Amino acid sequence: MLINTKEQMYTVFELQQLIEQAIPKIEYPSHPKNLYAPLTYIMNLGGKRLRPALVLITTDMFKGDIMEAMPAALAIETFHNFTLIHDDIMDNAPLRRGKLTVHEKWGTNNAILSGDVMMVEANKQLAQVDSSILKDVLNTFNATAQGVCEGQQLDMEFETRDNVSITEYIDMIRLKTAVLVGGAMKLGAIIAKASPEHATHIYDFGENLGIAFQLQDDILDVYGDPEKFGKQVGGDIKSNKKTFLLLSLQQRLSSEDQLVLEDQFTNETASKVQNVTNLYNQYQIKELATAEMQHYLAKAFDALDQIDIPEIQKAQLVQLANELMNRER
Repeated sequence: MLINTKEQMYTVFELQQLIEQAIPKIEYPSHPKNLYAPLTYIMNLGGKRLRPALVLITTDMFKGDIMEAMPAALAIETFHNFTLIHDDIMDNAPLRRGKLTVHEKWGTNNAILSGDVMMVEANKQLAQVDSSILKDVLNTFNATAQGVCEGQQLDMEFETRDNVSITEYIDMIRLKTAVLVGGAMKLGAIIAKASPEHATHIYDFGENLGIAFQLQDDILDVYGDPEKFGKQVGGDIKSNKKTFLLLSLQQRLSSEDQLVLEDQFTNETASKVQNVTNLYNQYQIKELATAEMQHYLAKAFDALDQIDIPEIQKAQLVQLANELMNRER
């Protein structure tokens, strides 16, 4: 058993490596081949494995057995990849991490069905946890999965709505992005037999960190260094995506500048990204978004402070959170 009895906690890298070693060992049925081959394909496309790592980091933080938490970590990673298959279908995306998406490789109908069976596989992983905590684990996982689906639905609905409020947007990113962070961490706490209060606090930490992370993503999409951030600058502007920045701008525009903004989205000029960014600068939208991000980050660390364990046990989690929130701008 890998119960951490040393003062130094497992590093995030060590836990990510354990997950990488465990994923190829997952055994899926071999027939029908076209149903299960996509599971092996997408699970082995790589990625940072941060969500499953959060399960293990939290288990380790509460001095639990990280191998007892591995099935839950793999369930979280399986569910995450299930959402990627369906997201790629909805977005009509041809590539995922530089490789053909599942629906491009196997066809849309096949991809939908393979995605569906991934939910079954995730539950099969969860069924391996200690029976004494299985109910709490399943309740937490199911609430998390349902929240993610609700967030995706809201995100799609926002595409056709003109009156999305900032409160609605924050709730959407909470569901679509942040509940999976919080849920993964709560699973780790439950498996480590942490108290219900500690499990709630670590969930609150993860959820608020997830919101802060997404707000930072909105900012970096406009103001990030594309080489360091790994995305094109202004992608959200080009696609008319409703973000915290755009919604905040729309609330503050003068009637004259409202016409300027509408013209950018109507006529799709070559200078659209620069023109919208100029409006962001004029109305100090970056500063507003940064303040909102810092608000949720502070809420996250306030929740972590409520967990009365030695600070050394929180060190890896704090380090990871700081790294996530200090990406290149």
